[in-house]
Parts: sequence; C-alpha cells; structure tokens
Amino acid sequence: MFHKIKDVYPLPNMKLSVLFTDGTTKKYDVAPLAMRIPTFKALEDDSLFNDVQVDVGGYGIIWNDYIDLSCDELWYNGATESTPFDDLMSFADASELWGLSESTLRKAVSYGKIVSGVDARKYGKQWIVTKDAMQREYGDPVSA
Repeated sequence: MFHKIKDVYPLPNMKLSVLFTDGTTKKYDVAPLAMRIPTFKALEDDSLFNDVQVDVGGYGIIWNDYIDLSCDELWYNGATESTPFDDLMSFADASELWGLSESTLRKAVSYGKIVSGVDARKYGKQWIVTKDAMQREYGDPVSA
C-alpha cells in the first residue's frame, strides 16, 4: 500500500516535514543518508535541499533528476509528528480516501450525519472534516 504525499517542507539540519494525504505528518532526517550515500551528500547545500518537491502523483519527493525518496521510505522511517491539524482533512481529500463524491459529504452535513460545527466546518469555500467523523459514518478509508 502506498502512503501518498500531499506536501513536503524543508526544515533546518537536513530534516523534512512530510504531510501525507491521510493527514499524518512525519519528520524525516536526511543527514544519515548524506553520510552513507554519496549522491545525497549534495543535499548538504541548503539551496538544493530547500528545493524539495512532491513528485507527480505523490509517490515520493524529488530534488532533481538524480535525488529522490519514495513515499514508503518517508512513511516507514519518518517519525510521526503531532500537530493541531491531525485528523482534519478537506472534503476533497476525504472523498478521495473514502471513494465518495464531495456532494455526498455535503449532503451528509445537510442531513446531520456529519454535524456542522462539530464534525465539519466551512472556511470560505472549503469544507474541513474530522477523520473520526468520516470513520464513524463510512468506516475505514478505501485508499491511502
């Protein structure tokens, strides 16, 4: 199973903060790779390290044509970080993870299955929902 990446942020001391589509945030230390693998030594240059991007499809991260890491490496060897945003996700992310349409989630709010202000809240045009509410109403995600 792939743990798709939504976003990645460079941190000081060759560390990364990696946000996965299921809302999990992991911190990953690249420094040990730079000590063991010559290709990763180039990442000691802050300007290159800070150019990190999510690869197309979210299956890894890349710096250039030669340096990348897979989503599995980041997932299994990164340290899970607690954030105030854990268990919150957009309707778009929730609909992808649970295989539902966003309109199904909006209807769940209007019918009271997902309680507005408790389980979900609208910010501008964007709805945010808790993972607990999604699991309560729809079970475990069908994809991650």
